[in-house]
Amino acid sequence: MEVVIGLHNLEPRHRGGVVTIGSFDGVHQAHQMLLSHVCAKAREIDVASTLVTFEPTPREFFKAAVPARLTRFREKITLLRRTGLDRVLCLPFNARTSNAPAEWVADDFLHGLLDAVYVVVGDDFRFGKGRTGDYAMLKEAGDRLGYEVSHLGTLTLGHDRVSSSRVRQALSEGDLRLAEKLLGHPYFIMGRVVYGRQLGRQLGVPTANIRLQRYRAALEGVFAVTVDAGLDRPCQGIANIGIRPTVDGKEPLLEVHVFDFDEDIYGRLLSVTFKHKIRDERAFESIGALKAQIGYDVEAARAWFRYGHSAGR
Repeated sequence: MEVVIGLHNLEPRHRGGVVTIGSFDGVHQAHQMLLSHVCAKAREIDVASTLVTFEPTPREFFKAAVPARLTRFREKITLLRRTGLDRVLCLPFNARTSNAPAEWVADDFLHGLLDAVYVVVGDDFRFGKGRTGDYAMLKEAGDRLGYEVSHLGTLTLGHDRVSSSRVRQALSEGDLRLAEKLLGHPYFIMGRVVYGRQLGRQLGVPTANIRLQRYRAALEGVFAVTVDAGLDRPCQGIANIGIRPTVDGKEPLLEVHVFDFDEDIYGRLLSVTFKHKIRDERAFESIGALKAQIGYDVEAARAWFRYGHSAGR
């Protein structure tokens, strides 16, 4: 899968193809259904399949009721590579992008710049300044300019729609089973290990620290996790994700303690998969109380891997 960053990197060979547009945060089951249709249509007419997405997301740019981010760019690309897409075009969402009229998107962008032959959108797709563009406008533009347009209906699980918002709710409630069903894959976070304050080592549980940067995490608390550090197999461990109130933490951080592991992994890219929630993050009255709780948490995580996982609880 080719990743193209910015319109200035578009080349003549990128023109034509089956195109879809959206944030695709989480790359959940509904996203996968749409992308499967995009890829199948591209194979049918023998052209490339292209997803147009944005960094930051539009809601992050406008800073109004910004939701927790399910997937940062690296994680999104990792998941999109599994879908069979040929190309991802990532555009910066900025003042210029936000002010692009819907007519410009339908006429000048999709037709003029991308020369799309087929456009597929979701059932709730809106586009352009003020979200004034909709499926009917896109269909009219396609009929006028010579590209086909189709949309997919809603995917439901149970009686509710599969959506990024529903995944966020499941994760915030610690319901990792439901989140996995909605996503079609276990929830994970990727990042490089950075130097921290060495507090974990002082507490007897050395941790690999991953900064979450500007993003608010979709879940918080203490979890049993598996960790892929580029070794022969994933390792088991325990993770805390939050601000660490007992030690006056200021920024969101993912701290991972890998069981029975003693290698230098600073700078290494980790993939941390969340398997089971142990408890919420909370402040303790002392470092000693925190250390005691960590001991209980480690035993709870080990017990879950030993008994709870195999029992399916």
